[in-house]
Amino acid sequence: MDVLHKLASIQGRRDEQPNQDLALELIHDDDREGIRLIAENLHNKNKKIQNDCIKVLYEIGYIKPELIADYVADFIQLLHTKNNRLTWGCMIALSTIGRLKPKDIFRKLDELKFVIEKGSVITIDAGVKTLALVASTDTTYRTEIFPWLINHLQTCRPKEVPMHGEFIAEAVDGTTREIFLQEIEKRKVSLTDTQMKRVNKLIKKVKNA
Repeated sequence: MDVLHKLASIQGRRDEQPNQDLALELIHDDDREGIRLIAENLHNKNKKIQNDCIKVLYEIGYIKPELIADYVADFIQLLHTKNNRLTWGCMIALSTIGRLKPKDIFRKLDELKFVIEKGSVITIDAGVKTLALVASTDTTYRTEIFPWLINHLQTCRPKEVPMHGEFIAEAVDGTTREIFLQEIEKRKVSLTDTQMKRVNKLIKKVKNA
């Protein structure tokens, strides 16, 4: 059966289970041709098919990111689509391959910053994670990206501080540890007890790294 016929929308389904099942099948079979066909259909005129395909791809990325890494250019290009589901799905896909394709992503840094700053909550979450992972791979990338990450940490909503702090911590090294710790300490005044507990755990981890 053609892999497209296994997509949720083609089956008349409204849930994501067929897409998740297809992702697992493609991973299990190491089906590069099937994955290529799914990636090609990110550009399908049917939004439902676009949505199904990006779901399949980022589910693959969660488990075996090397299988989708070659489609980094497609993910970046489609960040600018008017289909918001596709935009944030592509950002999630990028977040799964940030360490595998840092050069390709860094090359489009300004584009990603723009999309993140204008994006939905999911786009922002995945975008911060993506840039932090890219920054973690190279000193040059870290030098360029880390100030933006710190500015985000200073200005993001209190409820985002724990998770985004965890993402940004991936980019922390010996030269950036102190500024990271200083800025996340400043945010603690606006956190709930539960959020504070998570941040304190992160601070301890960074200090002991």
